[in-house]
Amino acid sequence: MDRIIPIKGKVKFSITLDPGVWIFDDRKVDLHTYFSGQTEKAEKEDEIQKISAYWDREIQEGAYFPPTLKTEKKFVKEKIITGTFGMPLAPFLNNAEVLDDATELMIVTDNGEFTIPLQQAYQLVLGFSKDGKPLKENGPVHVYFGDGSNQNTPITHVRELIIQ
Repeated sequence: MDRIIPIKGKVKFSITLDPGVWIFDDRKVDLHTYFSGQTEKAEKEDEIQKISAYWDREIQEGAYFPPTLKTEKKFVKEKIITGTFGMPLAPFLNNAEVLDDATELMIVTDNGEFTIPLQQAYQLVLGFSKDGKPLKENGPVHVYFGDGSNQNTPITHVRELIIQ
């Protein structure tokens, strides 16, 4: 199965997407929290808890040494191994430089074609990992609408993205 997805059509630059390398990309989003709107709130709460814990220990125990880099790397590695991730499509559309007369995005799949307005395409998220594993059987990506309305029934078996 081909794991590369082209973006072509009414673009200045036709580009290819390789979901296999996105796990290392900082732009990836956690699909368990992305559509619930809790992502930013959870990140802020996590940061507040880290700062609070630091100062609590600093005051109670004297000098506090933050977790080692090794501990942090272990946490990140564990999250990658077990996480369910997606990648926003907008940066790739921006890199392809969509032409001014383009109005739609056609998503070509093994099961047919889906056409959506171009403005909606900029809100899409491409799921590429479920529970730490690439989407092999019905992938290489799942297409989710930005509002999460198809969160339980994403577009699967995606083969190419054509700007029209």
